[in-house]
Amino acid sequence: MRRETAALYAGTVAVYADMYVTQPVLPVISREFGVGPARAGLTVSAVVLAVAAASSFYGPLADAIGRRRVMAGSTALLALATLACAFAPSFSVLLVLRAMQGVLVPGVTAVSVAYAGDRFRNADLPAVVGGIIAASVVGGLAGRVLSGAITANAGWRAAFVAFAIVTLAAALALARGLAPATGAPVIGWASATRGMLGHLRDPRLLGAYLVGASLFFGWIGIFTYLPYHLAGAPWHLTTGQISAVYLVYAAGVVASPIAGRLAGRIPPRRLIGIGLVVEALGMLAALAGSLPLAIAGLLVLVLGTFTAQAVAPGFVNVTARTAKGGASALYLTFYYVGGTLGSAVPGLALHAAGWPGVVATCVAGVGVGFVANWLLCGRPPRGRAPV
Repeated sequence: MRRETAALYAGTVAVYADMYVTQPVLPVISREFGVGPARAGLTVSAVVLAVAAASSFYGPLADAIGRRRVMAGSTALLALATLACAFAPSFSVLLVLRAMQGVLVPGVTAVSVAYAGDRFRNADLPAVVGGIIAASVVGGLAGRVLSGAITANAGWRAAFVAFAIVTLAAALALARGLAPATGAPVIGWASATRGMLGHLRDPRLLGAYLVGASLFFGWIGIFTYLPYHLAGAPWHLTTGQISAVYLVYAAGVVASPIAGRLAGRIPPRRLIGIGLVVEALGMLAALAGSLPLAIAGLLVLVLGTFTAQAVAPGFVNVTARTAKGGASALYLTFYYVGGTLGSAVPGLALHAAGWPGVVATCVAGVGVGFVANWLLCGRPPRGRAPV
């Protein structure tokens, strides 16, 4: 079990680090290629959009040919795409390669929970899923922090080389550490696709998908437009100070495994509801006129977000009776579509009503997830009590 979970966590850290490697070095990329901030930012959004678009493809593929093969193969290809980014001769080529990375990332992110559901007992699954979510936090932090440090000393191209090596090592760990999933039979592509489409007709799964979308909508909305709030009156924080505020993200490393373990004792739907409420309360606290209180609110937001996010994918895996890879892939698709909307819609609110408008929009988005969890996820399957 330890070897398998270590491989799952290594793959998760690597792919999430690759997603965010350009985020802290956008000004450097702007200078290198002579593009403005908005165009440089496409090196991040291209990955996120590609992940959202490709996620639904990997579920049926993994159901059809096996999860280990998909995870190890896509990670190996991701290492090549990451290395190619280091040699991009133009911004357009870099953008295409970043989109290619995004297409390959869901080979792990959309399949890992389904693999865990096949291999681990229900009693162990919540803790394993919580560990996967914690690994995603570590990967996101590594991509942001280490790429900046490497760029400062050796340039942004060296950062891509370093992360390509890490990703290749993760691919080898997945190939050697994972076993063929025996908990579910491999099914044909057509059957896998039909099973995935059938998940959308299950109100419990649809509710969980809306929960995922609302979680990332609120998260991205708050943290995307936070710099405008902190850089303005009354605090006027510098870029370095604003970057330090983002360290509250690390609280997810603690919250995720704890929530995963609690899911074995507390009904998952209840934990999801608690997480959503805590997330919304943290957003409201971020309205505080005191900077320490506002940062404390962001910390609460992180704890609430990752409490729910550590539990929801496992709920999807247990609820889906067939085509579990497709079920997990759909969750990820909704999750990133919510994030895409969260990066745009609250910006309109910022223009119209300032930071309070951003917070109100994000709280409303989280409210959609709460209602979905309450009304849809609680519908019991025939002959069973609600979870």
